[in-house]
Order: sequence, then C-alpha cells, then structure tokens
Amino acid sequence: MTAHPEAQYLDLLDRVWRTGSERRDRTGVGTRALFGATMRFDLADGTVPLLTTKRIFWKSAVRELIWFLSGDTNIRELVRQGVHIWTDWPLAKYRAATGEAIDRDAFEARIVEDDAFAAEWGDLGRVYGAQWVGWRTYEAAGEGLFRAGQPVNQIAELVKGLRDNPSSRRNIFTGWNVAELGGMALPPCHMTYQYFVADGRLSGILYQRSCDLGLGFGFNIFEHALLIRMLADQCGLLPGECIWMGADAHVYLNHGDLVAEQLTREPRPFPKLTLAPVSSIFDYRFEDVAVEGYEPHPHIAAPVAV
Repeated sequence: MTAHPEAQYLDLLDRVWRTGSERRDRTGVGTRALFGATMRFDLADGTVPLLTTKRIFWKSAVRELIWFLSGDTNIRELVRQGVHIWTDWPLAKYRAATGEAIDRDAFEARIVEDDAFAAEWGDLGRVYGAQWVGWRTYEAAGEGLFRAGQPVNQIAELVKGLRDNPSSRRNIFTGWNVAELGGMALPPCHMTYQYFVADGRLSGILYQRSCDLGLGFGFNIFEHALLIRMLADQCGLLPGECIWMGADAHVYLNHGDLVAEQLTREPRPFPKLTLAPVSSIFDYRFEDVAVEGYEPHPHIAAPVAV
C-alpha cells in the first residue's frame, strides 16, 4: 500500500522533535532542528498538499500569496480581509517603540482606520512581494553617483521564460536581496523557487532556508503548490511535482503539545484545487481559487515565536 504523501511531513516532524539539535534562536524560545530535508508531492491528479492532520487556514494562505503577487508590503490589506499572520511583527515593533501595551485587535483597528498610522506602523519593509515584483535596480548617473533604474518584476520574467524557453535552467525567482535584508521585518524564509518543464508538465522546487514545521510549513507548502498551479495555467502547462527543500527545519520548544497531538492522527485524503481562468498571473483574486474535499482533523493552537 502506498504511503500517504503527508507521511513525509509527519516523519520529519517526529525526527526533528526526537533527534534534532537543540538550539538557541533569535526569538529566545529555542528550537530543535535538523539541517537538510526534502519532500515531493505529485500535483498531476489535481490534489494539493494541504495538511490534513490539523486544519490549515488555506483561505488566509491564498490571500497571502495574492498579496505577495501584488507587491504590497503593508499589512493593512491583509488585516482588512481578516488575515492576521503578519501582524505580530509590526505590533511588537510598535510596542517596543512606544511602550504602549496595545492588544492586537486595537492595533489592527488603527491600521485599518488611520491612513497615517498604517503608513508608519503597518509596513514590513521590502519583504517578499517587493522583491518578487519590484526588485530595485540602479544605474550610473555620473562619477560615483547612481540613480534608481527600472525595477525587475521577477514573476513576469518567470512567466515569459516558462512560455518562451521552458527548458531553461534560469526559470528562477528569489526574495533574498542581500542589500535590503536589514530593512525587512523578517528576511525571506521561503526564499528561492525554480521551475522545470518536462512532457508538458510544470514542476517547482522551493528552497526554504528556515522552516517552522509546527506552524509555518502548512502554509508554505500549500502556497508553493498553488503558485505552481497558477504558473502552469498561465503557461499552458499541466501541473507536475511540488518539491520542497528545507535547510534549517525546526520545531519550537514550546510546540511539544502540537507535535504530540499531531503525530497521533492519521492523514486523510488531500483535497483538489481548481482555478478560474484569468488573463494574467497578477489578476488572480481569492474568489478564483477553490478547494474541494478538504476534511482535516481539528486545528491545533500553538504560539508564534516573533
């Protein structure tokens, strides 16, 4: 009997928790980690790797990916849609800067209602979307002087490359802009994507420098698969494989209850994903994405390390 594809994830979660190296980290929480892991998921039958051993809030993941593709770096639009996954970072920054013990709901309300407050405190720096669709360039403007050049839309270039030269080994995009890492609320964890076309099918590989297996992975792998599906539709291709490579794959030390509960659960069938036809990869809206047959085990709550 063929093992359920989610077993790859559960096996890694178990191995990291049992045998991972215990490490200090920037959050102060601490992790157990292993270095270098790979998983492969077949998308050819229309399914997507949406974890079933706990509920993943896939609607928030869809909204986040569309937000990335828009190039937006302010949490305001996410908050307006009820997506809270990026709020903790600017909230922590605001509390540290002002000393105000504001709760998340009050902070988000001010982000939505107050333009100036949102501009000052809601921006995350040049995180994912800014690099994906607006990578800054510079050109000479005299001796020792430079001026801003035309930004590079990596996603548009990727679509063009997959259409015009699908066998290229340069169908890649990345968020790891060394010059701008210091100004980001969080440097990109899912940082580099590469694509491969064979027999009319599009496969993608994601190199993830850092992966929170307890909370982040479920979002990361689903969005990776969703992006493959979007790119395939835009380039007249069928979906192939969704491949994930994790460098520092870790579990936070305060996620022990999550691990123990999740490892008792049997995976259920992956759901199917369908996309409405749109004219450009930048035209997808939440309503264009449908997930059918998703019947996971209940959500497992766990704290986010900021």
